[in-house]
Amino acid sequence: MGWWIEAPHFPPLSQPPGWLPAEANDGWAYRDRIPPAGAGLGVVDFYAGRYTHSSPADWERRLAAGEISRNGETLRAEATLAGGDRLLWRRPPWQEPAVPARWGVIHDDGDLLVIDKPSGLPVLPAGGFLEHTVLRLLERRHGDDPAGLPRPVHRLGRFTSGLLVCARRPATRAWLSRRLRESSAPVEGEAPSCRKRYRALLVPGALDLELGVPLPITTPIGRRAHPLLGRVWCAAPDGLAASSLLTLLRCHPDGDLVQVDIATGRPHQIRIHCAAIGAPLLGDPLYQAGGVARSEGLPGEGGYRLQAHRLGLAGPDGARRDWEAPLPTWAEG
Repeated sequence: MGWWIEAPHFPPLSQPPGWLPAEANDGWAYRDRIPPAGAGLGVVDFYAGRYTHSSPADWERRLAAGEISRNGETLRAEATLAGGDRLLWRRPPWQEPAVPARWGVIHDDGDLLVIDKPSGLPVLPAGGFLEHTVLRLLERRHGDDPAGLPRPVHRLGRFTSGLLVCARRPATRAWLSRRLRESSAPVEGEAPSCRKRYRALLVPGALDLELGVPLPITTPIGRRAHPLLGRVWCAAPDGLAASSLLTLLRCHPDGDLVQVDIATGRPHQIRIHCAAIGAPLLGDPLYQAGGVARSEGLPGEGGYRLQAHRLGLAGPDGARRDWEAPLPTWAEG
């Protein structure tokens, strides 16, 4: 499941139509196998190093509560680990926040399913979410489909809305995954194999750019130390190559509207690239001017406006597939 934070407990509240209310899940089991290099570590040291979201004191409490077992036997006190040991942490149920659970269907041909994901709904289990995700909702809604279960092929941030591509056939998912990872930079004489276009709202007045004039951004993106996450993606001179093309569409005191075409798919690329040129997304709790991460920020926190607006792919048969999500009010030019 990856990194998570303890979600706060919410009192019962009435939710808007189409929302899942805040509610407890059934917990989760985290399984780990100790590599040879981990031999000699204590249980608490192993978990504190493996899951840095919790302190050693947190792991000591979980150990004392009988939540951790080794090779099928429950542990209640510190023990020294050996290579090959199998650890199991049974995380008790926790409260998941309310999320929007209704989306529009952009395309469905019985294999490919393209939806218009709402802002606030996570795609995959992570960050304190297990049941309140697109994946779990697809399992509930399409688990009995004769054609198979549509599964997300890529990921959008929880608060990024717009086009999310899913597929039922494993071969289609594999093809789409490769295609979406490919650079969409044009080759002379050929149409780009993949076009990805977003809209975003930036801090007003931060861009010294004429309307309609594209600005290339090629700031590399890599992982750097972070006090809450261990490591986080941000602007990094020695990072992975990344390419975006930003166009200013509208200037307004409530936020500057931009269009961003991305030729690579690095984590949080648009948020990082906009911040790198001194114009962070309006309300972004993590990335600040320069493309660096705030020490108190987390990737899963909201407040910004970002939409995956258009996606175009060249299929295995050479035919183009182009999809467009309706623009939210804030993104209308």
